[in-house]
Amino acid sequence: MKYLHTMVRVTDMDASLRFYRDALGLEMLHRQDFPGGRYTLAFLAAPGDSSAQVELTHNWDPQDYTGGRNFGHLAYQVDNIYALCARLQAHGVDILRPPRDGYMAFVRSPDGISIELLQRGGPLPPAPPWASMPNQGTW
Repeated sequence: MKYLHTMVRVTDMDASLRFYRDALGLEMLHRQDFPGGRYTLAFLAAPGDSSAQVELTHNWDPQDYTGGRNFGHLAYQVDNIYALCARLQAHGVDILRPPRDGYMAFVRSPDGISIELLQRGGPLPPAPPWASMPNQGTW
């Protein structure tokens, strides 16, 4: 058995790609439109690791999706949690659980999917502005 991917439904593919690809830094592996079924699929993965993919599914007809919190979260190990959080902020993403400990942070996608970020190799030394930032909302 081999893990293939996690699928999340998105309401706006462009906004989701700005988050997952442009801000979070995942690479687009494949995108395909299915006019007959009226949906688009986009597969993304962390750079250099296509073994753990995220499938973004956009149904063209408007739908309301609930339950983003009961989904749990996606988790990514990162080379520098401070640099990635700064990059996410530069893209307008709120850091809901800042990496005060130099190890863990949480953000949310435009559709409310919780994303956990974990520092590779153990915590970095606490550093400003992260060390004193409070939590925001839920993650």
